[in-house]
Amino acid sequence: QVQLVESGGGLVQAGGSLRLSCAASGRTFTSYAMGWLRQAPGKEREFVAGISYYGGTKYYTDSVKGRFTISRDNAKNTVALEMTSLKPEDTAVYYCAARRQVVTTTPSEYTIWGPGTQVTVSS
Repeated sequence: QVQLVESGGGLVQAGGSLRLSCAASGRTFTSYAMGWLRQAPGKEREFVAGISYYGGTKYYTDSVKGRFTISRDNAKNTVALEMTSLKPEDTAVYYCAARRQVVTTTPSEYTIWGPGTQVTVSS
C-alpha cells in the first residue's frame, strides 16, 4: 500500500525550470509503476510521464519529450519530475499517481493519487 504527496509546484517564468517531487509511504514502493499526470482549466486530464517499477521503462507524452524527465529513487521512496523550458501551456495541476501493474499512459488506469500541486508558467 502506498500514499502519495506532491511538492515543488509554484509560479515560474516561461523558459524556466521546476522540479516536482512525490513522496511515497510504505515498504512496497518498488511494486508500483508511477506516473505524473496533469489537468489544465478547460481540458481533460492528461498523461505526462510514467516510469516502471525499477525505472527501466519511461514514457512521455509528445508535448513534453526532451523537456521533462521522470525518475525514481526507490531507496528514498520518491519519484521526481524535472521540468525544463517551461511553456505557458504547461500550466496545470500536476498529480503523482501509482498502480500495482505495469506502467500505463492512460490516466484512469492509475489507482492511487496524490492531492496535486499547482504549476503556473507566466509569459
